[in-house]
Amino acid sequence: MSTTESLQSATVSTKANVYFDGKCVSHSLTLADGTKKSVGVILPSTLTFSTGAPEIMEGTSGRCEYLLSGESAWKASGPGEKFSVPGNSSFQIRVSGEPYSYICHFG
Repeated sequence: MSTTESLQSATVSTKANVYFDGKCVSHSLTLADGTKKSVGVILPSTLTFSTGAPEIMEGTSGRCEYLLSGESAWKASGPGEKFSVPGNSSFQIRVSGEPYSYICHFG
């Protein structure tokens, strides 16, 4: 799979979104067509996120494991790989070693 290298014509919020005592830091952006995304990094940790809208997480570097709400098996994801999270749900993400960088596509 190919990894997204850049996002063109985006307005970026300069204020960082800092979660879990700095273990996850992202920036929100809006593309010219109004599509919303965030780009960020998760440091080694195990975190639980809740979703409002559906999300697609795309890895750009590093690796993670994730566990969707209601599932029992952790799955691995790395650069160029994506996983979908339903809206009004939650997921756990586990990072060990190299930080996991991502693009979150909001649906």
